Amino acid sequence: MMGSIEGLERFDSPGKGRGLRVTRPFKVGELLFSSPAYSFVLSLSERGCYCEFCFTRKEGLARCGKCKKAFYCGVKCQKGDWAMHKLECSAMTAFGENWCPSEMSRLVARILAKKKMQKERCASERILLIEEIQSHVEDVDNEKREMTESDIAGLHRFFSKHLELPDHKDLLTLFSQVACNGFTIEDDELSHMGTAIYPDVALINHSCLPSVIVTYKGTSAEVRAVKNMNPGDEVLISYIDLLYPTDDRNNRLREFYYFTCQCQECKTKSSDKAKLKVRKQSDPIEQEVISNMVRYARKTIREFRALKRIKNIL
Repeated sequence: MMGSIEGLERFDSPGKGRGLRVTRPFKVGELLFSSPAYSFVLSLSERGCYCEFCFTRKEGLARCGKCKKAFYCGVKCQKGDWAMHKLECSAMTAFGENWCPSEMSRLVARILAKKKMQKERCASERILLIEEIQSHVEDVDNEKREMTESDIAGLHRFFSKHLELPDHKDLLTLFSQVACNGFTIEDDELSHMGTAIYPDVALINHSCLPSVIVTYKGTSAEVRAVKNMNPGDEVLISYIDLLYPTDDRNNRLREFYYFTCQCQECKTKSSDKAKLKVRKQSDPIEQEVISNMVRYARKTIREFRALKRIKNIL
């Protein structure tokens, strides 16, 4: 039986298929909903810096006594992660330096383990089950298919001893689902920390004029309004970098998400001239400009978090 999220409802979005819309007003900065990850994985490059379970960055993390590769805040986080870490722990010890699955393979392994352990709808599937996520497996080109086949081979090599794997067709579908709907978890500096899957958040359609953004608190995703929203308004996020002009944006959308955006910005191309002017500048970007952009991004995230704290106080 399908659950619900207060203030939101699933609906059929014209020309887009399934979508999400608000049933009450939301103000700029207001939290629409928060979702725990269905499954998540910390990037190998971040091991030792962040806790594998809660993604907290701190000094003096405790190392897994068996593999010596995974790090945790303490016993509580280590126990919380064991159901997933055990998929990798003994394999890392056995393979040593030859243990090299892709981040995608690691995440898919955890999704399969979660499916086996939890048969009922979980907190990240209130309005969309993971099985319902769009795969576009029939649209995948030969190059992407080869990459997926490589990931599947890695899944068999590094995880089959501790995980019962479905047939090849089902694996192709699952990898395609994750490729289209996986989210990059970022820290306050917008650096890649890991990858996760959030079924409810995956229900949100794209627009180059988004109404919400997704930020992260540990491994949970928070969906916040970036404009005032009225009942009936569709919840929309941007799947891509909006600094690109229209043609480039749609090329990327077709390549990775298999559709062309029909939003007002794409129809009018009203911002293209300014974006192309920036791109055509021949001088290299100065370090100060890059630093200013990073500071602006951090400031924006802090402002959203401050709005949340103020709301909690009120």
